[in-house]
Amino acid sequence: MYRIVRRREMAGGNIILNEIEAPKIARVAQPGQFVMLRANEIGERIPMTMAEINPEKGTITIIFHVVGRSTALFKTLQVGDSYLNVAGPLGQPTKVGKVGTAICVGGGTGLAVLYPIARKLKHLGNRVVSIIGARNKELVILKEEMASVSDELLICTDDGSLGRKALVTELLEEALQKETTGLVVAIGPVIMMKLVSDITRPRQIKTIVSLNPIMIDGTGMCGSCRVEVGGTTRLACVDGPEFDGHQVNYELLMARLRAFQEEEREALQVHGEEEMHKCRMKQELEKRETE
Repeated sequence: MYRIVRRREMAGGNIILNEIEAPKIARVAQPGQFVMLRANEIGERIPMTMAEINPEKGTITIIFHVVGRSTALFKTLQVGDSYLNVAGPLGQPTKVGKVGTAICVGGGTGLAVLYPIARKLKHLGNRVVSIIGARNKELVILKEEMASVSDELLICTDDGSLGRKALVTELLEEALQKETTGLVVAIGPVIMMKLVSDITRPRQIKTIVSLNPIMIDGTGMCGSCRVEVGGTTRLACVDGPEFDGHQVNYELLMARLRAFQEEEREALQVHGEEEMHKCRMKQELEKRETE
């Protein structure tokens, strides 16, 4: 059993942080890797990237958005309760080194994945500029944590309730004009990662994206997280979850993700979590495609 030792609700209770006792995993896990969790005997196995790894305490930290039955079940677990299973670490660790200046771009719960990578980049002696965004200030998570590992932190929201009223891509364009950048790391919605890659590709700036949102089984057996990278089919859970952002076939990936929109919408409606809005990042993509 894997006991929850710390629990925190964010974004009005729809985003949950769990710090979990898992000493064997904490001793060997690295930034970028993930674990598979199961709440009980009838629960699904869900992949979650670790937001923090503490080998001294023997704990790992996950952050999840309540979007369906399994994450709703996770939300019911309180401090002192335990997950039935936590397996890992799985996936390939983040491969970064000394690059000079790195720009870390994160959106939504993608910040849970971005934070340990930004911290590693800072620990290696890089200058870290972080750009974080969300629809509104209530949905901006890990602001203090990201600030602690960044030389400069830029925040934007769709409604302007915190930081600039802008998209993360707008702030990235501005930062690239001022910074000589050796690496960009983008983690968040697939649309966001595509647009970031579109910006950095002509500038020939190495760009890492994390495709953890498309993982299901976590072991490569189901094949659901297959993605075309550089013309070759790869599995996000086994070969990733991080890939060269300039090599990912985003059009094919987004077409596959749209295949389950109705099922996702029904799951959200069941749990009362659906928000009636249209993502501004999606609007930006549609605008570019018509130009």
